[in-house]
Amino acid sequence: MSFYRSPLSISAFDAKFEAQKIAFAPISFQVARCLLKFNLLQLISESGEKGCSLNSLAQQSELSEYAVGVLVDMGLSMGLLYLNEDTYVLDKIGHFLLHDDMAKTNLNFTHDVCYQGLFELEASLIEGKPKGLSSLGDWPTIYPGLSQLPDEIKKSWFEFDHYYSDHAFESLLPLIFQAKPKHIVDVGGNTGKWALACTGYDNQVQITIMDLPGQLKVAMENAMTAGVSERVQAYATDLLDENKPFCEGGDLYWMSQFLDCFSEAEILSILKRAASVMKPGSELCILETFWDRQPFEAGAYCVNATSLYFTAIANGNSRMYHSKTLLTLISQAGLFVDEDIDNIGLGHTLLRCKLKP
Repeated sequence: MSFYRSPLSISAFDAKFEAQKIAFAPISFQVARCLLKFNLLQLISESGEKGCSLNSLAQQSELSEYAVGVLVDMGLSMGLLYLNEDTYVLDKIGHFLLHDDMAKTNLNFTHDVCYQGLFELEASLIEGKPKGLSSLGDWPTIYPGLSQLPDEIKKSWFEFDHYYSDHAFESLLPLIFQAKPKHIVDVGGNTGKWALACTGYDNQVQITIMDLPGQLKVAMENAMTAGVSERVQAYATDLLDENKPFCEGGDLYWMSQFLDCFSEAEILSILKRAASVMKPGSELCILETFWDRQPFEAGAYCVNATSLYFTAIANGNSRMYHSKTLLTLISQAGLFVDEDIDNIGLGHTLLRCKLKP
């Protein structure tokens, strides 16, 4: 995939239209969300190629004919629908908005977690702080507040976070266990989903989850529910506090979609502290979605958009990185990449790192 295009690849006429789409993007987004929320795309989809009239849509929904009309007419301009004489028919973009899990997950995350806070993107860029986070709660970063978010927002956040990593689990587990680690330290283990996947794959492995107390409480409850609490231990820490020691004794240290939550300086500090407790035979496995390693342009678009969530909402200073940035930091921390595997799951890259000789 190349991001370098000829200026002739799009006509001036089309480029001007694309500029108007950007100018009205917040309106388009909310129209798409409402077409889904009020079941209008579903009703139109069920009508097939014959389509559904405005009056019929209004009768089957909780909205007035006026409300339905402004939504579906904008849906036409957005390419979600097309007209078959006087009925509305679902077009390809509308089909994927309705049926594609990735589109639904991204849309819910953007609306519930990001939309209001992104109004403060300008201030966040200037101050280097997540000024939009106040739309969700009063915390310095989003991470201490994850367990306190309202249920709907929390659901959208975790579905977004897990959607991408979960698709990689099936491919990852054999790779992670090829060296038969007895003790895995899951750094930033969140709700414990990866830890539980590991205990399900290997009935002997011991897992230690390093995270903030709020996340660990949820993780340990999940481990108890799964009946593996005797093999999953909690290690409460603030990974931004350089004075807090890392968990020792791990055969494998695991960081999945974790380092993108930190600035470059913070990543280097975390990697150095991990390296300081690694045994000669230990390895550090890093799973990330690098924007430059995405197999399709849509993937890179999603990854780069996620960077602005970090800027305005999560912490104000992290992002989805170019792979070369992380490779440089790994080397500076006294580690080297022993194996580099792309295209795992939905555009993930696995970096297997070891201590430099």
